[in-house]
Amino acid sequence: MVLTIIIVAIIAVIAFYLIGVYNRLVSLRNRFQNAFAQIEVQLKRRHDLIPNLVETAKGYLSHERETLQSVIEARNSAAAGLKAAAANPGSAKAMAELGGAEGALSQAMGRLNVVMEAYPDLKASENMQQLSEELTSTENKVAFARQALNDSVMQYNTYRQSFPPVAVAGMLGHGEDASFLEFEDSAQIQSAPKISF
Repeated sequence: MVLTIIIVAIIAVIAFYLIGVYNRLVSLRNRFQNAFAQIEVQLKRRHDLIPNLVETAKGYLSHERETLQSVIEARNSAAAGLKAAAANPGSAKAMAELGGAEGALSQAMGRLNVVMEAYPDLKASENMQQLSEELTSTENKVAFARQALNDSVMQYNTYRQSFPPVAVAGMLGHGEDASFLEFEDSAQIQSAPKISF
């Protein structure tokens, strides 16, 4: 009888421990998925602003179609990368593709900025100034959201990799680390790009 009680008590302790580990892993995973949702909102806003910027610039940059086209292509690639990453936040492949696409978009925007420097009328345009301010604000929000996402991913990975959760995480459906969102353009990691028209 005493042996049965001890065995049942040990099983209960193990069960409660596994439930606790599972609940903590789910909580941390939900936290980084929510953080990804926040960056997704900001990246969508960024992607929505870019066509307006290009349309405003078209009238002034009629002979710079190649530059404008490269910005639109980079924007479309980044939007597709965002959609793929949203389907599986934390996936190493999806995060790498999104980071690469966002880096390419930043580079295209940088080239557009260089071209626009030669057009004082465009820089003085009220519409262009407003779009520039909105884009700069959005870039800052993207940087903060990316930092929050990466902090949440780090917390999840740290808990998942620590002992004893690492021994049971795979059995509980948490077998892989979540991936950080890193942009290829190292300057973008440090600060938002400077867009001035």
